[in-house]
Amino acid sequence: MEIQHRTLKGYVVSDKMDKTVVVEISRMIKHPKYKKYYNSRKKYKAHDPANEYHVGDKVVIRETRPISKDKRWIVVGKL
Repeated sequence: MEIQHRTLKGYVVSDKMDKTVVVEISRMIKHPKYKKYYNSRKKYKAHDPANEYHVGDKVVIRETRPISKDKRWIVVGKL
């Protein structure tokens, strides 16, 4: 039985760290009371071992074991 990992799509907003990129995920969320949709953004630090992804790239990240204090995601590929 294979474990199903969460995957998210987003844009690289920072690549200044070594082997790490910051990926911003944007979601449309419906307000419970007013029923209006609004954008919600969250940033994740993702492991990029070859330093191949740069600011502006659209990437897919996948949940993985903890790599450091903040990193729990790994970059799977570019879209």
